[in-house]
Amino acid sequence: MWTMEQILFMKLDTRLSIFLLDESLKLNTNDIKITHNQISKYIGTSREVVSRMLKYFEKENIIKLSRGSIKIIDKEKLKTLI
Repeated sequence: MWTMEQILFMKLDTRLSIFLLDESLKLNTNDIKITHNQISKYIGTSREVVSRMLKYFEKENIIKLSRGSIKIIDKEKLKTLI
């Protein structure tokens, strides 16, 4: 039910920001080892859409992308998207 509410009532950038911040908090690191495909399954959207949004976050210097990993550079900017 929670996932369905997220999909219906939140914008993708908000859902993705919340996911990244939650993972960072849960793992106690800014370097999250996860694929775009795994994220898409967790937040209920396609991999392509996740990849586009992550590229946008990278362009805005919020994160740094590498193969199988996402490094959060600016948590404060990420929080402003929530």
